[in-house]
Amino acid sequence: MSNDMKKTVKKNKKKRALIESIITITILLAFVLFHYIQLKIEEPLRAPLGRLVEVDGNNMSVYSEGSGDKTLVFLSGSETPSPILDFKSLFSLLSDEYRIVVVERFGYGFSDVVDKPRDIDTVLSETRAALVAAGINGPYVLCPHSMSGLEALYWAQQYPEEVEAIVGLDMAVPEAYENFKNNAFMNATSQFNAKTGMIRLVPLLNELDCVEHGTLTEEEKEIVHALLYKNFSNRTTINELKYLSENAKIVGAGEIPQVPMLLFISNDTSTTELTDAIQRYANAAENANIIKLDCPHYIHDYEYNRISEEMKNFLQ
Repeated sequence: MSNDMKKTVKKNKKKRALIESIITITILLAFVLFHYIQLKIEEPLRAPLGRLVEVDGNNMSVYSEGSGDKTLVFLSGSETPSPILDFKSLFSLLSDEYRIVVVERFGYGFSDVVDKPRDIDTVLSETRAALVAAGINGPYVLCPHSMSGLEALYWAQQYPEEVEAIVGLDMAVPEAYENFKNNAFMNATSQFNAKTGMIRLVPLLNELDCVEHGTLTEEEKEIVHALLYKNFSNRTTINELKYLSENAKIVGAGEIPQVPMLLFISNDTSTTELTDAIQRYANAAENANIIKLDCPHYIHDYEYNRISEEMKNFLQ
């Protein structure tokens, strides 16, 4: 092949690459535009289901229903788009006997997205302030799922008079996250998918347990997805991960709370390390009862009937 022909081939390759890049960028920009139009269309679905109370200059969502002599406070796990609706299949079976409260941390559900430290002291102070602002007084039965188990344990360590009991819904214990490594690349990828709207095209991220297995209505399922597309991997929830290991170490340095605990444990193979850590934590506690469930990590979206009955027995 002559030099002129080589130059022509090389030039054509560059031209083709440029055209392909322009097409790719155009498609991406079009999808980003579509995503933000959809967010606007979905705005009515994001009307708060509970109350918005002011905490440190921002709005936090607090939902409550039912009444009784015990107040059950539900705290969600990491990246749960709609804690209120995520817990609904379970708490709807309890609100006939107890006061049910769901506090949505900043970055979750209908609460504001904020740029604030996510250390355990700050997070706990915000939750307690939200309850005070909503006029909901303790003592509380804390019902944490997954990562919020750290907050519940720390709450019982620091303010034992405010915590009547803990019902762990496959909740995290310090050992599970003490060696957690924050993955900056994964975080950046998640944020890219969120900001561009690519999350709408990822089936795995759209298959939410509360939607696939809970008792939500079709409208409530739409609300969950509308909140997912708005909240996924926002700066607040990403910031939580940066503090996770240190928070676990702080809670782990404290004593095991001397409050009654009922700990539900899943057999989810993707969270085996968490399951084993919960088991060891419960064995070290003198006041913890364990119930093992044959279901994935979001146990309250699968075994809500059994969990509600076991909780009633425990609380009585």
